[in-house]
Amino acid sequence: MEKTTQTNQITEGVIWKQLLFFFFPIMIGTFFQQLYNTVDTVIVGQFVGKNALASVGGSSSQIVNLVVGFFTGLSSGASVIIAQYFGAKNEKAVSQGVHNAYAVAVAGGIVLSILGVLLAPRMLLLMNTPPEIMHDSTVYLRIYFGGILFTFVYNMGSSILRATGDSKSPLYYLITCCLINIVLDLLFVLAFHMAVLGVALATLTAQAVSAVLVTRKLMKSEGLLHLRLSGIRFYGSAMKYQIKLGIPTGFESVLFAITNIAIQASLNTFGTDTTAAWSAYGKLDAVFWMISTAFGISITTFVGQNYGAGKMKRVHKSTRVCILMDLAVSAVLVVFLIVARSFLFRLFTSDETVIQIGSDMLVLITPWYIVYVFIEVLAGTLRGMGDVIVPVIITLVGICVLRIVWLVGALHISPTISAIIFSYPVTWLLTAVFFIGYYLYKRKKWNVE
Repeated sequence: MEKTTQTNQITEGVIWKQLLFFFFPIMIGTFFQQLYNTVDTVIVGQFVGKNALASVGGSSSQIVNLVVGFFTGLSSGASVIIAQYFGAKNEKAVSQGVHNAYAVAVAGGIVLSILGVLLAPRMLLLMNTPPEIMHDSTVYLRIYFGGILFTFVYNMGSSILRATGDSKSPLYYLITCCLINIVLDLLFVLAFHMAVLGVALATLTAQAVSAVLVTRKLMKSEGLLHLRLSGIRFYGSAMKYQIKLGIPTGFESVLFAITNIAIQASLNTFGTDTTAAWSAYGKLDAVFWMISTAFGISITTFVGQNYGAGKMKRVHKSTRVCILMDLAVSAVLVVFLIVARSFLFRLFTSDETVIQIGSDMLVLITPWYIVYVFIEVLAGTLRGMGDVIVPVIITLVGICVLRIVWLVGALHISPTISAIIFSYPVTWLLTAVFFIGYYLYKRKKWNVE
């Protein structure tokens, strides 16, 4: 009965209120998820040194983002079909979608764990990782991959819960596990002096707890979301639809990550100070992505359920509302980050050179967050309706291809940090224009006023 009420509110309630009710638990949950690695970065930066800071947040972080980003995209395929079937009240399809999603998480986690542990040093070498941080980066990356199954299970389980309107349970689990991570970070680094090894083990332990909690929640759920371990397997129809929706979105995430890796590799050539500054900036930048991702997940689920219920006018009205809300929040965040940049970077390091380089990076990028709002929300809307191919093509051309072209040209014409960094706003602006044009075309095609 509780699930039905939540579904009706998404398809029938006041749009801005329901978006906010759904958004805030996701945003706070994403904040605590980001806090995992941010705490790692702060502790090693303050108590171990800038080399450890670069090891935890530099090349290893970009590689993790690539792999986890792909699987998160694949998870979105499961969440979309579950949201649509949930909105249409198709019980059998929802159950098959849940069990198929878990089968994908387990199989993917095992395969990528093995590959990641074996290939970690090679991947770091390909990214021009500075020699002085190579050992610690390898340790961190191997341990992270060793427990990546837990990350996949948690992400898939939380996607399933959010798809049906439950954004609070994943939040509670993340808060619990983030606190565990912080305590273990302090214990392993300050008490046991385990440095990078310590923060890696703390993160792995916390992720394992989150996976257990979300799985336990689904196993104890009644009705549509009930998870049975014996029922976890691949289901033909569910698998086909999940791949159709999830692979393009996962591929899109990989494209983003590859371009970020290319930028990381370019910045690595400027030395450890620049690598450490980019690492620290990445944690501040994560605040925006935390908010942006929350809006993206919210509108995808919101649109998915309304699209499944056949309420197209509500789909497009919710898109307008979500864009306005995201613009307002992003504008406030931009002002805060710019004004407080020096203080924020000092949370990670006391090295003045690193602070100055990071502050310059922040000023160049953050004002353009406003533009990215349109990409996130419109892509989420299209994804919720099952339209994923064209958005991936837009992303491929507008961001990934153009960014690589920009990097090649910038390093040839003006090999500076600023020239590399400016690839972000240029590609965001062009991609936003493409997304707006495509969305307006689709809306006219659907004859929605």
